[in-house]
Amino acid sequence: MKKMILFFTVALFGMASFAQNSAPVAKVELVKFKETTYNFGKIKQGVPVTHDFAFSNVSEKAVVVETATPSCGCTTPVWPQAPVAKGKADKITAGFNAAAPGPFTKTISVKLLGQNEPVVITITGEVLSADDYAKLKKD
Repeated sequence: MKKMILFFTVALFGMASFAQNSAPVAKVELVKFKETTYNFGKIKQGVPVTHDFAFSNVSEKAVVVETATPSCGCTTPVWPQAPVAKGKADKITAGFNAAAPGPFTKTISVKLLGQNEPVVITITGEVLSADDYAKLKKD
C-alpha cells in the first residue's frame, strides 16, 4: 500500500511540474536602428573604412549600450558611453581595417542594459589588392 501511495504522489508531482507553463516574455524594443547591415562594396586593401549605424531610443527611459563586441579583431566598434535619453538618437561606428584581401562579413553584437539578447549589426564587402583596386577604378 505504501508503494502505491508513493507512486501516485510522485506521479502527481511529475504531472504538476509539466503543467507549469510559463508564458513567453515579449521582447521590448528599446532602440530602433536605421539599418542593421551595411555593404562597403569593393574597398582597397590597407585603407580602413568606417560606417555609422544610427539608432533612436524608442523606449520610455534612457538606454545604456553596455558593450559592442566585434566578431574579430579586424573590426572596431565605437559606441556611446553615456545613456541615450528617451526619444534621442545616437550611433555605433563600425570600423574595419581592410588588411586581408577577399570578401568579408563581420558582425558586432550590441548589448543593451536590460536586454538578454544583443542586437547584431553586420558589415560586408570585398577587399581588393592595390592592383585590383586600381584596375577597378580605371573601368
